[in-house]
Amino acid sequence: MKNFNYLRFQVRNIKIFFKFEDLGTNYPTEILAGITTFITLAYTLVVTPNILSHAIFLSQPGDLFEQLVFATAIVSCISTIFVGCLANYPFALAPGMGLNSLFAFSIVLDLRLDWRLALLAVFIQGLLLIVLSLSNFRNYLIEAIPVSLKHATVAGIGLFIAYIAVSGNPEPPILGAGLIVSSEATKTALGSLKHPVTLTAIFGVILTIALTVRRIKGGMLWGVLLTALLGWILGVARWPQGIIALPNWPVDLFCQALTGFKYFTPKQIGNFIAAIFILLFVTLFDSIGAMVGLGQQAGITEGDGELPRSGRTIFALAVGTIIGSLVGISPVAPYLESAAGISEGGRSGFSSLVVAVLMLLSILFIPLLSAVPSFAIAPVLILVGVLMFGKSVRAINWDAQADAISAFLVILMMPITFSLADGLAVGFIFYPLIKAFQGKAKELKLPLVLISTFSLLYFVLITIQKT
Repeated sequence: MKNFNYLRFQVRNIKIFFKFEDLGTNYPTEILAGITTFITLAYTLVVTPNILSHAIFLSQPGDLFEQLVFATAIVSCISTIFVGCLANYPFALAPGMGLNSLFAFSIVLDLRLDWRLALLAVFIQGLLLIVLSLSNFRNYLIEAIPVSLKHATVAGIGLFIAYIAVSGNPEPPILGAGLIVSSEATKTALGSLKHPVTLTAIFGVILTIALTVRRIKGGMLWGVLLTALLGWILGVARWPQGIIALPNWPVDLFCQALTGFKYFTPKQIGNFIAAIFILLFVTLFDSIGAMVGLGQQAGITEGDGELPRSGRTIFALAVGTIIGSLVGISPVAPYLESAAGISEGGRSGFSSLVVAVLMLLSILFIPLLSAVPSFAIAPVLILVGVLMFGKSVRAINWDAQADAISAFLVILMMPITFSLADGLAVGFIFYPLIKAFQGKAKELKLPLVLISTFSLLYFVLITIQKT
């Protein structure tokens, strides 16, 4: 009887801690919301390691995939616990989809930073995020950036992600979708529809779209698994070597960020500083946008659209980012898929704890996750691109020339230069330049002018390095 009373006491304390009565929620609702959120974002356990494997490896891409799956699950678990307990929001934090691409393709491959040095940049960026979370400077910085460039950044990342998805090499060992291939005559062209991998990828795109528009719970995850299953059956991808196994600890990733200085050279100082700045900017504004959007859906924003306890949320993702850098993972961010759980009634951080527990349990299924081929991930990346692109583009003021031109250049340059960094820098340079041409230079705020100057310096340093 004592044990039963103690249990009832603890259950009541948990309800008080997460303010169930104030938020009008209960255990069944929060548990269902947490399960729903996990189902919709579980694909990240496959997609994140898949993207990072292009940049983080020992001898060949993919040789650290299983360790990256483990690291992704652990970082997502810890980060989500932090945001649930500190901010009491039904948000799930995990390595950001756009940030994965930014880290792998722009920071490591484009800026040519060794992945350990790039992880050091993530570590430093996480420390800066903690400082921002504890000060009001983040508000001045956010207010100084034109709204159009904030939305253009998210839209550009969405387009970039989709471009990566459709342009993957269909040949082994990559097994990308191959929907778009290189061409000497036209730069790019439609891939061969005779290729079995490309045909399977097309089926996956159609299937995933059908599941999503029919609002099937976990439609993206089912799309990945069913496309992979078809690939295994047809023999275009190898069957899993198992389903459940003890996790492969990230021994080759652990604390490699702290060894990053060994791979630093004086010629890379510009790229290294640029990497820190770009990661900080994208993480901050991508996260702010996601938090406000999710907060509005949950009905927890204030009258002016501000999200209470946003500093605590940023602190949680900063801690997650620092931990992630120490186990080989790119920065974390709030996932828009949390909206699925919110739509099921999730209103407190308890639903986040449910997501965290499920993330932790998922590490037992690494053998299954590691066998999922790249072409099965492509449909999800395309749909993620749609979600990021559509909403952001609509929010841009296309009637204002400075907003329209600079935003368009950001969105255009990101995919065609295969660099998020270049796209951002172009936008930050052209916006104040156009304002000056219009005789409106006085409207520019000092932080934006500094960012614009830094962007120009970034191109100068890149040019010097390549000559």
